[in-house]
Amino acid sequence: MTLRTIGAVALLVVTTAATASAQSDKQVATYRSPNGSVLRLLLDDSNVGKEVTVGELTFPPNMDSGEHTHGAIEMFYVVSGRLEHVVNGKSQILEPGMSGYVRPPDKIRHKTGPEGAKVVVIWVPGGEEKKIVTRWTKEP
Repeated sequence: MTLRTIGAVALLVVTTAATASAQSDKQVATYRSPNGSVLRLLLDDSNVGKEVTVGELTFPPNMDSGEHTHGAIEMFYVVSGRLEHVVNGKSQILEPGMSGYVRPPDKIRHKTGPEGAKVVVIWVPGGEEKKIVTRWTKEP
C-alpha cells in the first residue's frame, strides 16, 4: 500500500467519520495520556463495528512516545504540525497531508518538535484503542 493510497483512505475515513458522528447520538470519548497526548475516538465498535477504529490524536510539543508495538495496523494522516514517525529504527518526518503506517510486530516511536502534531489515526482491525487507553485518563 502506497503512502498516497493511505492518504486517500485517511481522507475518506475522516469524511465518513464526520458523517457518522453526525448520525450518532453517542458523545465522542476523549482520553489524555500521561505525556499529554489527547485521543478523541470518532469511530469505533459502538458505531461502525469492530473492523476499524478512527480517532483524532493530538501530540503535544516536544513529545517522545518511547518505542512500542501495536497489535493492529496503525495508519496516520497528519493534519497539522510535524511528526517524526520512527518504524524499526528508520525515521521519516511527516508533515500536513502526509501519511505513515506501521504493522505488527513493527516497533514504532512517535516524536514531535516545538509545534506538536495533530493526526487522524486509524487502527485495523479496531479495538487497539482499548489497549492504549488503559493507561490514559478519560476526559469529561
